[in-house]
Amino acid sequence: MSDTTTAANDSIATDKTIYDQAQEAVTAAIDSATKSVTAAFETALDAAKENPKTAAAIAAGAAAAVAGAAFGVSKLLEDSKPASKSSNAKSSTTKKN
Repeated sequence: MSDTTTAANDSIATDKTIYDQAQEAVTAAIDSATKSVTAAFETALDAAKENPKTAAAIAAGAAAAVAGAAFGVSKLLEDSKPASKSSNAKSSTTKKN
């Protein structure tokens, strides 16, 4: 084999090794995250079972917060819409004076 072919083969082998290492690292991170989320969910579920009124109050508060945020965003988006033609005409006549 020529030196170029050998170098190319070595490079491909190194790329596969790096790819395999990256894949293993990502898989390990996903497994760890899955275990953490599962443990947190189980803890929250146990706490909700022990204190159902508190859990209901927290859920209602979270729903109110989300609804308030959605309402606020809708008002912000409403304010950022371009003005209608009639208000543009008024503003252009006001600018001329």
